[in-house]
Formats: sequence, C-alpha cells, structure tokens
Amino acid sequence: MANILILSVEQRKACAIKIQETLTNSGCEIKTRLGIHDSSSQTCSQKGLIILEIIAEKPEIDNLVLQLQKIDYVKVKLVTI
Repeated sequence: MANILILSVEQRKACAIKIQETLTNSGCEIKTRLGIHDSSSQTCSQKGLIILEIIAEKPEIDNLVLQLQKIDYVKVKLVTI
C-alpha cells in the first residue's frame, strides 16, 4: 500500500515558506517529493502541485495532513493505493 499526499497550492509565494517548514518537520516520513508549476521565460505561475509519497503510520500522516490544511491557499488530498 502506498500513501500519496497531493497538495494544490494557489499562491506559491505567499505560503512557500510555511509549506517548506512543515515538510521539513516531517522529512523522515517523506520518501518522494515532486513539485510542479507552470513556468516560462515570461511568467511563473502562482499555482502549483506538490506530490508526496509518505512512509509513516496513520497518526503521523493524519498530523501532517492537519498541519498542511492549516496553511492558507493550500488544499490537501490523501490517496491510498
């Protein structure tokens, strides 16, 4: 079974530091991290996705989800496959 957290970030510049701090605090539980946003030489999108593969027990996953949900402009979805 794999636990995947998907974060939708609406205002990257406004919340990037808080997201990074939260993910750093749970760094040992994050096996894989992928960040995606539109970017070109003319523009850099404020919207993005962060996809995390989590290797932790349910209580730690629930705590991470709760901490991320407290951050403005961030939506979190846990997918277990």
